[in-house]
Amino acid sequence: MSDRDPLERYRGKRHFDTTAEPSGGDARAGDEPSYVVQIHDASRTHFDFRLEVDGVLKSWAVPKGPSTRPGDKRLAVPTEDHPLEYREYEGVIPSGEYGGGTVIVWDEGTYRPLAGHRPGRAGSFGEALAHGHASFWLDGAKLRGGYALTRIRSGEDGDEEAWLLVKEKDSAARSDGPATPDPYRARSARSGRTFHQVAEDESASGG
Repeated sequence: MSDRDPLERYRGKRHFDTTAEPSGGDARAGDEPSYVVQIHDASRTHFDFRLEVDGVLKSWAVPKGPSTRPGDKRLAVPTEDHPLEYREYEGVIPSGEYGGGTVIVWDEGTYRPLAGHRPGRAGSFGEALAHGHASFWLDGAKLRGGYALTRIRSGEDGDEEAWLLVKEKDSAARSDGPATPDPYRARSARSGRTFHQVAEDESASGG
């Protein structure tokens, strides 16, 4: 069993005397695993999709955000594992820091693995992800129903690793209205604030 710190990459990219992002280590897992979707107004505005797995938040950058329409294939690029405390993080990462820009919690809730997350195999949800495919049910403030993550590119031979995040066809699927929100009009599931309001509040408090 490896003794490597799963948050080594996360901590190595940040200066915690400058950024208010959590360094990790204090949060405990709940009765059900959690998930969070944050919108990050960095050099390129994107959604960060994070699932609690084995004591950390497994994370993917999803440029267009999770869709509520079945069959929509959304590119998801894996990033470093984040600490569980990050599911509550909302604020402004200072300019010059890794990922500098405003972050809001667009959606949050719990999830449960679906029985078919590893067709023909037994094992944990983390093992399913390691093998490149996992299906799960979200119970969130904004997202509900079945989703699947599937690795489509391994990251070998110099290529960037890539996954697809797809909404399953079920009672929670939607075919009308926007599949994902306008990031600049979206409001936080935690505070009800927009990007602009989070940045304004942090500036007013001297952050």
